[in-house]
Amino acid sequence: MRRPPRFVIASASISDGHARVAGAELHHMRDVMRLEAGAEVALLDEANVAYAGRIERFAADHALIALQASEPQVMVEDALTLAVGLIKGPRMDFLVEKAAELGATALLPLLGQRSVVHAPGPARIERWRRLATAAAKQSLGPRQMIIRPPLTVAGLVQDVAKETLAVVCSPAGGALGPLLRDARPSALILVCGPEGGFAPEEVALMRAAGFHEASLGRNRLRTETAALAALSIAAGARDELTGRG
Repeated sequence: MRRPPRFVIASASISDGHARVAGAELHHMRDVMRLEAGAEVALLDEANVAYAGRIERFAADHALIALQASEPQVMVEDALTLAVGLIKGPRMDFLVEKAAELGATALLPLLGQRSVVHAPGPARIERWRRLATAAAKQSLGPRQMIIRPPLTVAGLVQDVAKETLAVVCSPAGGALGPLLRDARPSALILVCGPEGGFAPEEVALMRAAGFHEASLGRNRLRTETAALAALSIAAGARDELTGRG
């Protein structure tokens, strides 16, 4: 059965069993998808709470959605964070979008010693958030990917929770898939270096913090290729372990 199209809302727009969809989401619903009253829709708010509803009517500046009588569902997924070295312009935008489509729950930009890109400004981070939101709508994934504030490797090793399996993509390690199937982590952070790779001091910090090293194969990969390959392997291993594959 085809799933209904998804739209992003603010929780504040929900009242008395109805949700109001306005702005760009209204334009997409009414003018791009040309949905009409009676059509079923899916809604997702900023807290990753999902709602099912039906378009009740259109007004000039909003659509009124009648929500189903059942309780809204809070979408909870195993944490899957991608910590990745910053790369240039459109390639980073591409990475953000595809990481969200592949099911990353958070993206953490890394400021490495060998990074050739400076820390992103507020406008760029806001662009990544818009891309992540659009990807959540398109892919119908269970939640929106969060864009975390940039960190150095030193900040990263202090930020990782004890119950999280931290894995650095490195040719020095064994294959990533078997590592994940053996560890069966409830929370995972995948770390991919910048274009220049990690400095020896950064590698030493991560090893001392208990980060595992895992290989993605023989070929030398660009940062965005390595990150997306790691996410794909992680998503496949997770689905296999949970019986969704």
